[in-house]
Amino acid sequence: MDELPLDQVRTLLAVVDEGTFDAAAAALHVTPSAVSQRVKALEQRTGRVLLMRTKPVRATESGEVVVRFARQLARLERDARTELGMDDGMGPVRLPIAVNADSLATWFLPALARVPQDPPVCVELHREDESHTTALLREGQVMAAVTSSPDPVAGCSVRMLGLARYLPTASPAFAARYLTGEPERDLREAPTIVFDRKDDLQDAFVRSLTGDPAAGAGRVRHYIPTSEGFRDAVVAGLGWGLVPEQQSRPLVRTGELVLLEPRRPIDVPLYWQQWRLDSPALSMVAEVIAAAARESLRNPPP
Repeated sequence: MDELPLDQVRTLLAVVDEGTFDAAAAALHVTPSAVSQRVKALEQRTGRVLLMRTKPVRATESGEVVVRFARQLARLERDARTELGMDDGMGPVRLPIAVNADSLATWFLPALARVPQDPPVCVELHREDESHTTALLREGQVMAAVTSSPDPVAGCSVRMLGLARYLPTASPAFAARYLTGEPERDLREAPTIVFDRKDDLQDAFVRSLTGDPAAGAGRVRHYIPTSEGFRDAVVAGLGWGLVPEQQSRPLVRTGELVLLEPRRPIDVPLYWQQWRLDSPALSMVAEVIAAAARESLRNPPP
């Protein structure tokens, strides 16, 4: 394939980031017609449709490859200019990172506070379920992700962070009302708290109890799509749910929650995936996150 003209590549990235051809034109200080012509020329050169002309515009699978290349190119250019002392007026380094809600609510933000700010680093967080954060890497939307997948996305490296432990909990009043001492049956029938429709943790826990691959949690499900809200819903007695250990242990000690199966926690492995780039800022953040994870998460078994 012929080389990709950089002005066309950058234009495609602008369209994806801004969402429309008109907004991209404003950001690039060119006309919408020029933006359209550059994108069409790039599609002709690659022989692929790169954009879905929706609102907002979305990259196709082929377009995601070009978008990822464009972001990596911009990162390398920024790092080179910094090393050459040519970054005056460019603003702080921007690092888009995908992270799951429970990590965000427990250990991840204190970790980011340790990142040195000389030169300044601007972190742009994308919240997504840990089993789906790699999709954002694949699409080129982020440069790094906390994920439950050990399989590297193309062009990315992977390192183990640790195990995030979840404890099956309920309020004392809820347990007294719904739980009879037969968790294999009770948890299949009792109201359940679920983060969102991607959340399989409660169902997986019931399957582990029953040994039935078709089993699942109760049909009455309350969807609470924030980590803090999920915890509070369990405390309020709306249903039972698996709450991160960092959030649930203090509430168990105060009697606001009870453990349903103390000997059967769920451990979710977490990994750090990032682009394979020689980027000082990205490497620095990765080391800080890995160090914080060693302190906050459980170590995997040898």
